[in-house]
Amino acid sequence: MPNTQPPQNPLPPGQRPPGQRPRRSVLYMPGSNARALEKGRALACDALIMDLEDAVAPDAKEQARAGIVSALAQGGYGQRECIVRVNGLDTPWGHQDIVAAATSGADAILLPKVEGPSTIHQVERIMEAAGAPALQAIWCMMETPLGILNAQDIGSASPRVGCFVMGTSDLAKDLHAAHTRERVALQASLSHCLLVARAYDLAIVDGVHLDLDDDEGFAYSCEQGRDMGFDGKTLIHPKTIDKANEVYAPSASDVAWSQKIIAAFEVAQTEGKGVVVVDGKLVENLHVAQARRLVQLSGMIDAMQAELTA
Repeated sequence: MPNTQPPQNPLPPGQRPPGQRPRRSVLYMPGSNARALEKGRALACDALIMDLEDAVAPDAKEQARAGIVSALAQGGYGQRECIVRVNGLDTPWGHQDIVAAATSGADAILLPKVEGPSTIHQVERIMEAAGAPALQAIWCMMETPLGILNAQDIGSASPRVGCFVMGTSDLAKDLHAAHTRERVALQASLSHCLLVARAYDLAIVDGVHLDLDDDEGFAYSCEQGRDMGFDGKTLIHPKTIDKANEVYAPSASDVAWSQKIIAAFEVAQTEGKGVVVVDGKLVENLHVAQARRLVQLSGMIDAMQAELTA
């Protein structure tokens, strides 16, 4: 039976994987491509997934691993979140990928085709034996029917679990489903993972859009994911970064409204009131909590943009 209660987090406050940060644009890049790893230092994406799995041929796996470790050691990625996608533990490279990533300075390790909590527990043991810092998170590719069905157990398996990454291409294949513009066949899986992510305070990013010539379809996919509640979108080409950033960023009007209701609510609290009416709309604590989250996220985005233009 699924675990219906979030586990007690054994890591003390201040020593847990970081929660909210911008993840509007999460770009995959092959670990075997040194030029791409170098270019990533100047791209406007919020996060980089340095890939050792699908994007790397078998005879290039070990070279790619060394290249990623070297690139992370050199640094220069600024405030971008750096994630290493490792090969599965059922491959010849998976174990050593995790060992190398654990002390590479990566913010997170992304596991492919996670289908149950046992994988998380096994990877966590490898990470800890290798000396992984307490703040290094585990991200999970949600890309198989069994993984989707077990999402709750996966999301609650460890305090290191920080993000679900939807693998919609593999999922559509396994479902024998058409990958249409509206993604009707994927809606149940996407919504289920979103529910789990929000229940366990995880980030969640949408799957890739494969047609790089379909700008209108890509924009629609971003807007659909944003409206569903995703934090951002995984990307396969730098040319799609700007649109993902635009769609998933809080709007200026939303930020201004959020700042307005925060200020009004703080005044109301000093007067002993638990609610306040702003421009004819009732504002309660739950609205203020959401407003503060949005304002904080907007500030982080501004800081990243300032770093890029400095």
